[in-house]
Amino acid sequence: MSIAPKTAIVTGAGSGVGKAAAMALLDAGWQVALVGRRREPLDAVVAASGAGDRALAVPADVSDPASVQALFESVVKAFGRVDLLFNNAGVNAPGIPLEDLSIEQWKNVVDINLSGVFYCIQAAFRVMKAQTPRGGRIINNGSISATTPRPNSIAYTATKHAVTGLTKTASLDGRKYDIAVGQIDIGNAATEMAARMAKGVQQANGEIAIEPLMDVNIVGQSIVYMASLPPEANVMFHTVMATKMPFAGRG
Repeated sequence: MSIAPKTAIVTGAGSGVGKAAAMALLDAGWQVALVGRRREPLDAVVAASGAGDRALAVPADVSDPASVQALFESVVKAFGRVDLLFNNAGVNAPGIPLEDLSIEQWKNVVDINLSGVFYCIQAAFRVMKAQTPRGGRIINNGSISATTPRPNSIAYTATKHAVTGLTKTASLDGRKYDIAVGQIDIGNAATEMAARMAKGVQQANGEIAIEPLMDVNIVGQSIVYMASLPPEANVMFHTVMATKMPFAGRG
């Protein structure tokens, strides 16, 4: 008998890290629901994957609880269950002094990077604890900003620190449901969001310096590794970064 492929949900899958993770999971034989606010980029990734019915584009806004609920209902209807959630969708605010950051800019980052991750974790818990076989895995995108900030990044850094709190607590609360929760902290993957690193970004001492980047597909490989572990094992924190980027000893 053939074994049905496992099902993953990847948020922010239309570009960057999310796209790389979705493509890597599809290449590894998974069924993947690709999630983002705009359908066109999702459809483009689905078409490029050549995965046929194993790839499903599901437009959704993770900052809207009703949209998240509809997302999970659509995926369960299409694939029957959810084995993996990669909470990847995220945004940044302009790199300006914190005293100049608007309330709207702050709330936008919090709504997507923090509240959106919680809404998806909560929806995943509800599905994973009720399905048969029970359980699943959640991987949150923390960024190395979950550990060490950059200058003028208070909204992004605060939310990514908070994601670590979500990861730890959900990992604890998921035990009784056979749900494993971990976090990937990424440093300088070559995406549109990180392209500015190659042009030079502000360092802690005020200097502007060019920073090395790594192939974003390496992140996709890391997600496949974390997702493919047996239920009794969990990578709770995984850092993958450009080898020579300033991180250890930053400041």
